[in-house]
Amino acid sequence: MPSPHPALPDWLEPVRSGALSMAAEDLSSFVPPEDAVTREGAVLLLFGEGPAGPDVLLTERAHDMRSHPGQVSFPGGSVDPGDTGPQAAALREAEEETGLDPAGVEVFACLPQLWLPPSNFAVTPVLGWWREESEVSVVDPREVHAVYRVAVAELLDPQHRISVVHPSGWRGPGFLIGDDKDLILWGFTAGIISRIFDYIGWARPWDDRVERELPAHMLAGRRDASSSSSTDPRGQ
Repeated sequence: MPSPHPALPDWLEPVRSGALSMAAEDLSSFVPPEDAVTREGAVLLLFGEGPAGPDVLLTERAHDMRSHPGQVSFPGGSVDPGDTGPQAAALREAEEETGLDPAGVEVFACLPQLWLPPSNFAVTPVLGWWREESEVSVVDPREVHAVYRVAVAELLDPQHRISVVHPSGWRGPGFLIGDDKDLILWGFTAGIISRIFDYIGWARPWDDRVERELPAHMLAGRRDASSSSSTDPRGQ
């Protein structure tokens, strides 16, 4: 079915139409409490068409960061006073982290705000189409370890899907990414991807009994990650 949004490819139409009807509860069990004073954040779900077909832009944080070391996530961060809103913040953060040219991105939807209780961030996922691609890479290695374009087909492959088990007892969906499929995408970011795929009917049956524990370097900063002083809204 052709997309009613002329700037988008037809394959992205299920994501666009799904985003218009998704409620926060369809994405997460955590939503900002009514009348709560929260910290504002935004992340960019950027869909493109790479060598392996439709893909998503992700970053891996530096492994020696005090909070969320080695975390794989969408580009994003806090909404700063100079930002006009979540869209501007998500694009600015993506440019700062990956060198992305925001002029080539067509923002086509925003998902409902999701709440991260440990840091009290209310995060708006901003959905974009990479209309005119630009080169992306690590801008500051002190913050970002690597930048990835992960094919949607790889994320949908049941062989790359796992359940992640955290020492706290938390258990949730995860994905194995990277050339050797040895990098774990988990937590907030994996949850959004998994819920979107389920909601729009793209998900394929997978065995959630296949479990993986997080590597030591991803657990090193977990105390800092839950600190209220954290400025990164992508904490797991």
